[in-house]
Amino acid sequence: MASSSTDQPLKNTVMAIGFTGFTAGLLDISAACLQYYFKTGKGPGNVLRYIASGVFGKKAFAGGTTMAAWGLLFHFMIAYGLTLFFFWLYPRISWLGKNKILAGLLYGIFAWVVTVFVIVPLSEVQQGPFVLSKAVVAVLILMACIGLPISLMANKHYLYKK
Repeated sequence: MASSSTDQPLKNTVMAIGFTGFTAGLLDISAACLQYYFKTGKGPGNVLRYIASGVFGKKAFAGGTTMAAWGLLFHFMIAYGLTLFFFWLYPRISWLGKNKILAGLLYGIFAWVVTVFVIVPLSEVQQGPFVLSKAVVAVLILMACIGLPISLMANKHYLYKK
């Protein structure tokens, strides 16, 4: 069955969301793993198991590659959720397209707030005490690796869609 020309904008949007979510998720997990490596000298497995611990609790740390794979899946689910939400917001808030850099930076802060105050408290993650320097690094990573790419790529998509 051939798709009609009215299906093309939806197909393009789905592809844009897919590519944007993958890009932002890849940038973010790469930054998190690099930060962890420079701090500890260890590979990405612990980062991914930490993410998996949100669902599986402490037993995620005893798991091997299976738990790491779950962590990667959960990480990309969150990245795609943030991407989908921004793409939904973009045509509804004209300011986002007029201020794409600022919108991306603010969206990175929003991503941090959602992660710290919604996702983590609803999860099984064992959270340590609040450390300002760690929070600042996390916010900067999310601004650069989630907020900016999502905003810039959504802007590009919606400009071409006009």
